[in-house]
Amino acid sequence: MSAPGENLRINSARLWDSLMEMALVGPGVAGGCNRQTLTDADGEGRHLFRRWCEAAGMTMGVDSMGNMFATRAGTDPAALPVYMGSHLDTQPTGGKYDGVLGVLGALEVVRSMNDMGIRTRHPVVVTNWTNEEGARFAPAMLASGVFAGIHSEDYAKSRRDMDGKLFGEELARIGWVGDEVVGARKMHAMLELHIEQGPILEAEGKTIGVVTHGQGLWWLEITLTGKDAHTGSTPMNMRVNAGLGMARITERVHQIAMSHLPNAVGAVGQVKVFPNSRNVIPGKVVFTVDIRSPEQAKLDAMKAEVMRAAHAVAAELGLGCGIEEVGHFDPVTFDAGLVRIVRQSAEKLGYSHMDIVSGAGHDACWINRVAPTVMIMCPCVDGLSHNEAEEISPEWAAAGTDVLLHAVLEVAEVVS
Repeated sequence: MSAPGENLRINSARLWDSLMEMALVGPGVAGGCNRQTLTDADGEGRHLFRRWCEAAGMTMGVDSMGNMFATRAGTDPAALPVYMGSHLDTQPTGGKYDGVLGVLGALEVVRSMNDMGIRTRHPVVVTNWTNEEGARFAPAMLASGVFAGIHSEDYAKSRRDMDGKLFGEELARIGWVGDEVVGARKMHAMLELHIEQGPILEAEGKTIGVVTHGQGLWWLEITLTGKDAHTGSTPMNMRVNAGLGMARITERVHQIAMSHLPNAVGAVGQVKVFPNSRNVIPGKVVFTVDIRSPEQAKLDAMKAEVMRAAHAVAAELGLGCGIEEVGHFDPVTFDAGLVRIVRQSAEKLGYSHMDIVSGAGHDACWINRVAPTVMIMCPCVDGLSHNEAEEISPEWAAAGTDVLLHAVLEVAEVVS
């Protein structure tokens, strides 16, 4: 059969209804979602996704990291599957679309293929990757990292959240430890649809982002140790203030990122202060530095400068300083052939598009190590994400999923 024509479209109303129904699982307090990984809400969202997949005629497999794989059979039993998907877990104050659009958009592609009676030579698999966000258990993209051989399963399952709970025990508690060996599946390709999480597409008036590269990242968890003391009765020159050290390092992170522009960003994100009392000088602070660049040399240089700055600040203030690398991936170049197919799909459908670099990390960044991979992006309002006010339009969601449909049909080879 010839390539699918530009008249093929997904059912945009059904996609939007699915997004809104999933958003009711683990609702936030301000219109978004709090469906953090391995919580009861995550388990509920997984059950809903499985029901939808099975209703669409797919068979569900789950590996021992809880990654979910819903398969639509192809006509050639020997052909490797074409994967598409993202993640259903959210930030504590997450939006309704980050990750979720990629999973439910992929489901909608299969539903639309069913509606149109389209068969492909390659099987098509819709995936929900466990713990992409890394908000509860660092690092981010944890389970896809195990799948790609970046992390060991023992390492992943020994991660603890801020309350000391173990990843492995929480995965078992919600009942999503599967029987598949992680990483045993082989892929023909993987495509991930995602909201941009930045302002570029909207500012440029483009509907589709053709993702050519992904930024590299370092997460450095810094622990500064000083001395708890009374804020009112301790002389200024006798303080060993861990909070002051964090403040100075925060400023240095900003300066370091600015000095490496363009294509460099950095900030302090997660912070935990001890004892966190109004009238006690902090004796200990634990915080995470997030630095990113699509250029390896800049990423390496920023990491080295942040570490030097942290130790220098600590020495000046008499603080103990420990630095742990809790997250990392190198810059990613996505598969040129798949990038071309995504670009051609957008053009065939008449959607405005531009090449773009992903500013955030995604599961596709790890899977790129073991299979040809590409990403498709749609705009989000004001570039806002990791925020309950995150918003996209139904038209943007449909356009991104239309491009995913056409790209997947090309890669999976339509036969009828």
